[in-house]
Amino acid sequence: MSQNEAEVIIAGHICLDIIPTIYEKQSGMGALLVPGKLVEIGPAVIATGGAVSNTGIALHKLGSKVSLMGKIGKDQFGEAILTILREHSAALVDGMIVSPNEISSYSIVISPPHIDRTFLHATGANDTYSAEDLSSEQLKSSRLFHFGYPPLMRKMYENDGHEMALLLKKVKDNGLTVSLDLAKPDPESDAGKADWRAILAKALPYVDVFLPSFEEILYMLHRETYDELLQAAPSGDLLPLASGALLSEISEELLEMGAAIVGLKLGEHGLYVRTTSDASRLVAMGLCAPAQDQLGNWANSELITSTYKVDVAGTTGAGDCTIAGFLLGLMRGLTLEETLHTAVGVGACNVERADATSGIPDGTEVWRRISGGWAKREMKLNLPNWGLHEDGLWIGPHHKSAVRR
Repeated sequence: MSQNEAEVIIAGHICLDIIPTIYEKQSGMGALLVPGKLVEIGPAVIATGGAVSNTGIALHKLGSKVSLMGKIGKDQFGEAILTILREHSAALVDGMIVSPNEISSYSIVISPPHIDRTFLHATGANDTYSAEDLSSEQLKSSRLFHFGYPPLMRKMYENDGHEMALLLKKVKDNGLTVSLDLAKPDPESDAGKADWRAILAKALPYVDVFLPSFEEILYMLHRETYDELLQAAPSGDLLPLASGALLSEISEELLEMGAAIVGLKLGEHGLYVRTTSDASRLVAMGLCAPAQDQLGNWANSELITSTYKVDVAGTTGAGDCTIAGFLLGLMRGLTLEETLHTAVGVGACNVERADATSGIPDGTEVWRRISGGWAKREMKLNLPNWGLHEDGLWIGPHHKSAVRR
């Protein structure tokens, strides 16, 4: 498969992940970070990471024709990234950008048992990714363009996101459906101090499907609320505090900024989706817009699905793989409800393995598990005024059926 035969392009941030095996400590995370102490660990998993690799390889394994367009240096880490990608398919690397004068990005992933992961991360060549790195010729024959992790890419957030808006506009001008994901920046970094409301106001008119995590978007749009919730969550896990009212408020803002579909990832609690009530905006999504007979299904919806029950081996890349499942459903013309089930189904397959993508099967296997009665976890979020639908989805107060009631 050549680059121009790909149905989906995954662009943005890519890195090399080094994931040591960390044994369970009775004293918790603090036992790993004692100055001068030797902590015994196990073998390291070496894998590619970042949105380009995680979402891209997941979609490839699910059965999509994928082209990856990340930027790396001409160094040992860069060669390792290309080698790993080629093991999945040589065609995946056709669109990769190799810059001889830059270093490749890498992460050391600290992922102890039963504790959410921590990243030690160097952004590397991702910082210079620009609209010029993408040509209109590269977009031919593709239907969907997903861009991930701009907070870890300096040019994408500098100057209130001017470069990112240029890049996404270039893609939209070529008729593709545009999907965007984020990453939570270090609050002390330049990205953490950037005006993300201004950045998103420029970008979202060119974004059809916006899929950040709850914590990321709360930090970017409502810093005071984020800080208040952080005080109420000693562990630092804000996800249990993601109330239905707050999710509705955030999604309303993002739809008003220009997105057609807003999905907020909720980690182990599932996935929230809100869609525009404007059918013409859905039609304007481009080559992956819902079919005419599906517009009524996709429009004016507010839903949450919990996650499927699995034995969790690791959470690296879970959000990226959930996105891959959502995009697969969109590209295959599924209903919104089927797309939500597919998204959390792929995310569940991800967490059954320690790394980002080795647990992802072909899409038919995901759908087989779903149709076979795969049980979901109990919903534990505070959802007053929400109703439980017969297929295991929760219906929000802004959903079309709720409006009729």
